[in-house]
Amino acid sequence: QVQLVESGGGLVQAGGSLRLSCAASGSFGRLNLMAWYRQAPGNERQWVAYITSGGSTNYLDSVKGRFTISRDNAKNMLYLQMDSLKPEDAAVYYCNLQASSGTYWGQGTQVTVSS
Repeated sequence: QVQLVESGGGLVQAGGSLRLSCAASGSFGRLNLMAWYRQAPGNERQWVAYITSGGSTNYLDSVKGRFTISRDNAKNMLYLQMDSLKPEDAAVYYCNLQASSGTYWGQGTQVTVSS
């Protein structure tokens, strides 16, 4: 059974930083990519960043230059370093894993940004 557990969310002032972590466990076969999504109240879930099995990354335009996605393959960990946070970044952030066995989601971690 594949399990994704996020951590690192919290309350931060605008301009501050947070680092989200996602621990992946279980057997998921061949990894295609891992990603972070977010969902603010009343909004649809939105892709934020992804990193492929080969290490290529891509970001939502509004977070480019402020967020950095990274992965520790040995530890099966995914990270999202979020700097220069803005109130519009506030949301529940979800870890996403896409593999040969399917697509998996974590339970989410809340990020709140005060202005």
